[in-house]
Amino acid sequence: MISVKRLVEDIELTVLAGEKGLVRKIVDANVTRPGLEFAGFFEFFEPKRILLMGSKESSFLKTVDEENSIDRISKIFKLNPPCLICSLNVDVPQFLIDLGNQFDVPILKSNLRTTAISSKLYNYLQEKLAPIQTVHGVLMDINGMGTLIMGKSGIGKSETALELIRRGHQLISDDRVDIIEKEPGDLIGRAPKVLQHYIELRGIGIVDVVNMYGAGAFRESKKVRLVVELENWQDGKYYDRLGIETQTIRFFNTDIHKVVIPILPGRNLALLVESAALNEKLKYFGINSALNFTNSINKLAEEGGEDEND
Repeated sequence: MISVKRLVEDIELTVLAGEKGLVRKIVDANVTRPGLEFAGFFEFFEPKRILLMGSKESSFLKTVDEENSIDRISKIFKLNPPCLICSLNVDVPQFLIDLGNQFDVPILKSNLRTTAISSKLYNYLQEKLAPIQTVHGVLMDINGMGTLIMGKSGIGKSETALELIRRGHQLISDDRVDIIEKEPGDLIGRAPKVLQHYIELRGIGIVDVVNMYGAGAFRESKKVRLVVELENWQDGKYYDRLGIETQTIRFFNTDIHKVVIPILPGRNLALLVESAALNEKLKYFGINSALNFTNSINKLAEEGGEDEND
């Protein structure tokens, strides 16, 4: 949840009335246009939602006598909605300001038109109120592919990330990644504010990648499309050599492709993670190298095993 005061600061709203109500909490990511309520119909009213008053609602109020308007809006405010936001072209009547102060419901003014502020509110609330899952790992943007590198502590995730940054890729978060699901299939990863820009390297300490490599080495958030899990090589364990098998890992209601990379001395982890991300990107464009290779082998077998170069 977030407070109305935080909303006012983040999306630059002006407080017209109900300043005491800025401590109210916003828990619902949806927004209500209260046209029906202004007309006196309250059956499906959701009091936990922000109210957005645009030009249509404002024009309708002007057709209703002030006494009825005060009565209907009082019924709304008695249900303690978080706040009421008026868009740019709304002329806020004095009785609405008085009711806001009476019921401590913040009356806020936006400098945007109704459609623009509605869209901005939707995106803001979806991000701020979406459920968060925190995972231990490093999130990188590798040529547009949000790649989450996971593995046990000390296995080399941060060192791999640093080498990827040197190759021109971008860090989103090191050590702790906050993942939000804006909607099924849409996972966004980001760093807690206190960890932004920083990587922890054992034996060296905390380094600031922006000061070290420039502003282009960091971005605030990225859609997660691939998980790469680093693990120590285990003798006797089967590792997919062709890439035909598809593994997934679930966050909330979304399954993400996962690649397991075994670690052996001499293996270039940054190169392998980069290759995994680029290979996954090719799959998004319909190019599946493993499947194409297997189909070629099967076709050759069906033709009697004769290679065209023989």
